[in-house]
Amino acid sequence: MGGVTGGIERLRDAPIVGQLMRFLVAGGITTILYTAVYLPLAIWVFGRERAVLAVPFAFAVAVTAGFWLHSNWSFRGHGTRSEGSGQRAKFVGVQASGLLMHAAITWIVTDRLGMPAWAPLVPGLILVPLVTFFLNRQWVFR
Repeated sequence: MGGVTGGIERLRDAPIVGQLMRFLVAGGITTILYTAVYLPLAIWVFGRERAVLAVPFAFAVAVTAGFWLHSNWSFRGHGTRSEGSGQRAKFVGVQASGLLMHAAITWIVTDRLGMPAWAPLVPGLILVPLVTFFLNRQWVFR
């Protein structure tokens, strides 16, 4: 039993765990922002058939808030990062990969599978944060 408890304590004290926890909280905030922009546009402006058109607008709001949250909180003190325009460009690149993933998931779920406009949020908000966390940690805020 002591081995398991010690392992849990070591994991809890690992820097990556703190980063992941902060990333998830910040991601939760940006997810709320993304959803607050995406759903009204997808439902009332573009409709289910063109819900994918709402993704860039939601992305722009979420990525702006996300850069501030992640650079100042999620990855604070991580590595020897080079701040400035290069870091912002890398962050936008990582987030653009998230945008493309969200767009692809949204298109497949709403257009190809004919599901409701809210349905792509479920797989998108699980897969995209996992991918962008590791890209941000290893490339942007290293």
